Amino acid sequence: MSAPHVVVVGGGLAGLRAAVSCLDAGTRVTLLEARPRLGGATWSNRHQGLLIDNGQHVFLRCCSAYREFLRRLDVEDRVFLQDRLAVPVAAPGGPTAWLRRSALPAPLHLAGSLLRFSHLSLAERLRVARTTHSLGRLRLSDPSLDEQSFGSWLRARGEGTRSLEVFWDLLVRPTLNVSAEEASLGLAAKVFQTGLLERADAGDIGWSRVPLQELHAEPAQALLERGGAEVVLRAPVSRILPGADGRHVVVTGERRIDADAVILAAPHEVAAELIPEAAGVDVAGLRSLGHAPIVDLHMVFDRKVMAEEFVAGIGTPLQWIFDRSAASGLESGQYLAVSLSAADAYVGVSSAELQRIFLPELQGLFPAAREARLVRFFATCERTATFLQVPGTLRHRPGTRTELPGFYLAGAWTDTGWPATMEGAVLSGEAAAQHALTGLARGRRPAAAAA
Repeated sequence: MSAPHVVVVGGGLAGLRAAVSCLDAGTRVTLLEARPRLGGATWSNRHQGLLIDNGQHVFLRCCSAYREFLRRLDVEDRVFLQDRLAVPVAAPGGPTAWLRRSALPAPLHLAGSLLRFSHLSLAERLRVARTTHSLGRLRLSDPSLDEQSFGSWLRARGEGTRSLEVFWDLLVRPTLNVSAEEASLGLAAKVFQTGLLERADAGDIGWSRVPLQELHAEPAQALLERGGAEVVLRAPVSRILPGADGRHVVVTGERRIDADAVILAAPHEVAAELIPEAAGVDVAGLRSLGHAPIVDLHMVFDRKVMAEEFVAGIGTPLQWIFDRSAASGLESGQYLAVSLSAADAYVGVSSAELQRIFLPELQGLFPAAREARLVRFFATCERTATFLQVPGTLRHRPGTRTELPGFYLAGAWTDTGWPATMEGAVLSGEAAAQHALTGLARGRRPAAAAA
């Protein structure tokens, strides 16, 4: 009898993790990806000689599932992880303040940094410290947290507009892709508790030293194919047909693929069109998750204008700026990638207009840029970067298991307990694989060879 056959639909991080886990367990695996590349929301592209990423993706030390996936791909040496959290926060014409952790145990490890955070008054810093303590006491398992906005919760504790913009938004916007004012309290609490407060080292920041395709897509595809998995690109799935015998048929183009288990790891708007009715998933609720965009600005200068590897900006529309010179293959000068989360205002704006808006802002933040020559400027936009992480989304995020035996869901949009992050995506893929393998181990009959 041949090994059971698992078909994974979607080649983002969730699908890749699911496929690798199923392959490791000895199943036959077919991975179908509609696009001409793997990696999902983490992809790279060559632009005028530079290998650029679609956006700057970072992870934290607490992202254990994601870091384990990197170990499985044997690419740990391709990322950098801070020894100790240190975030330079700059304002135009002002000093750079640092958010750092000390050697003290959590949650005291951030106390000194908060008290020295010069972008806020002393009274505001003390209030932020008290509010952070209250945030750490919330019960993450309480579903009512997701029905309230983080902004309203903060204001009820005396936080004003300035502290929302200067401190809370600084951390919430890049992690939830919405402003602190609009974000779900439940998701914001998860970010702060797991990412900063539970362990002193949890918030240490990591990022890729190489283009993302060399971190995720290429090593994952090589691993899968070495193990005998079939990886098919440009293979959009049109239907998933439940079988009367508990097996399913996945239709892509003219091909019909028999499967003992199917893991649907496509973006949520695509998944909503493919989920069989028998799965019992609220597809209308799934569609209502919506989208939030991210716009990235790519600036190449003829010389170094930013001294740090990354800087967070306040008092400016610039948000987080990263030096991607080495990763892109730039031989001289400096390539800065500016990540703009919750970027609805900039979707559809021309590169020329974005340059007109943001180049003076960058020059205000980094005086060295005033003397440098801007060699290249362009922008990339992910209109559907994440689902909209506002109050009320929890009830529309389905679990991994469904009412249809042998059919599972994966993606950062599923109910992972995490926001839409790389960690959430990998967690969902691993959970889907484990549920599929458990179901197969209960004696489901292997499907015939794929058509």
